[in-house]
Amino acid sequence: MPQLPDPIVVDHLCKRFGAHEVLRDVSLSAPRERTTVIIGGSGAGKTTLLRLLIGLDRPTSGHVFIDGVDLPTLDAVALNRMRRKFGMVFQYAALLDSLNVLENVAFPLREHTRLSSREVRDKVRDKLAVLGLEGTEELFPSELSGGMRKRVGLARALMLEPEILVYDEPTSGLDPTTSRMVDDLIEETRERFRVTNVVISHDMASTFRIAHRAYLLVGGRIEAAGAPDEIAATGTEVARRFIEASGVAFERLSRPKPG
Repeated sequence: MPQLPDPIVVDHLCKRFGAHEVLRDVSLSAPRERTTVIIGGSGAGKTTLLRLLIGLDRPTSGHVFIDGVDLPTLDAVALNRMRRKFGMVFQYAALLDSLNVLENVAFPLREHTRLSSREVRDKVRDKLAVLGLEGTEELFPSELSGGMRKRVGLARALMLEPEILVYDEPTSGLDPTTSRMVDDLIEETRERFRVTNVVISHDMASTFRIAHRAYLLVGGRIEAAGAPDEIAATGTEVARRFIEASGVAFERLSRPKPG
């Protein structure tokens, strides 16, 4: 069976805000049904790149192709349709505190489908069960642990059956044990639902656990790209300094992640 092309291809992307150039000649691609991590420190341009990837902003120049369609060329109606390909898992889950788990997860279905209340409840309960959240329907976000909040946010992102899941700093603010659990969840979800993952992160240890392909963004430019072991072995001096500053030992980064 022929291999399908990468669902996300960014080509010579630039973004300026006035005289300030936030992204400079960024090119990258995300392989289908694999995990691509875009890593960088504060001010690297990750948030701007994320907004461009999902069509919330338009580039100054360059292209963002989603399944061969250039997002910046689309009108508002076509862009909204294209966004249905994406599910967003926000940094702190972005759950609505006034809604219980069932209503938080049901939100996309109520907004974008005409399913009955019973059909919505059934779909939500099925998804919660798959993610190990049985019996949490009536709980409120304040009653959930950090890891449970991540799972609820993921359940909500999956409700419209997206082809691409975008994670915004999924391990931010978590202790090492919960961070590893979230990493495992990201990969389990990719395998179970056959989605393409794009992870925006500053967490080097997480990146080298989950990434099939990684891009190091520094000062709005891609400074290193490839499988984690390739970045560790052949990255630029800027990449080496970034990895060393993260506290992750190079010898731990030399093993390629299985395909």
